[in-house]
Amino acid sequence: MRREEKEVVVSEIAEKISRAKSLFFADFTGLTVEQANELRRELRKSKIDYCVVKNTLAKKALESATGFDKVVESLRGPTAIAFGYDDPVSPAKIIRKFIEKHEKPTVKVCVVENLVYDGSKLIELSKLPSRPELVASILGSLQAPIVGVINAMQAVARDLVSVIGAIEDKKKLSS
Repeated sequence: MRREEKEVVVSEIAEKISRAKSLFFADFTGLTVEQANELRRELRKSKIDYCVVKNTLAKKALESATGFDKVVESLRGPTAIAFGYDDPVSPAKIIRKFIEKHEKPTVKVCVVENLVYDGSKLIELSKLPSRPELVASILGSLQAPIVGVINAMQAVARDLVSVIGAIEDKKKLSS
């Protein structure tokens, strides 16, 4: 690879790193071509970029961003990077499911919202709620008080109707 080509690759990786909310660095050793393509398809469905990159080029790209010293230290052997843009935990869920099925790849290190985690934390990260799940939970929490107010108003109206009905029944009995 010529120097100009390397510079282009480094700038592309650096750009992806700057946009990504999460990064997952994995050792893909032992994956067959078919398995690697399956993983790529699953990641692509969720709009997650996945690329195999030379460690020296990845290190140069990471140098442009701050706080990735621990990541650079773990870049040994073959490396593939999954870039999560929309939902930071979505790649963790997909990779964990893939590992459960194929027992590979091995995750070296994870970066979620600029926090660096050891690859062994993949399972814990994959159990975090996704962005749509969080939004649904927050909306449910916001709607709960509104529903309570509506139910209270309906209860007051229902009780008022019951009281009026009781007064009417009492008047019928007294007349």
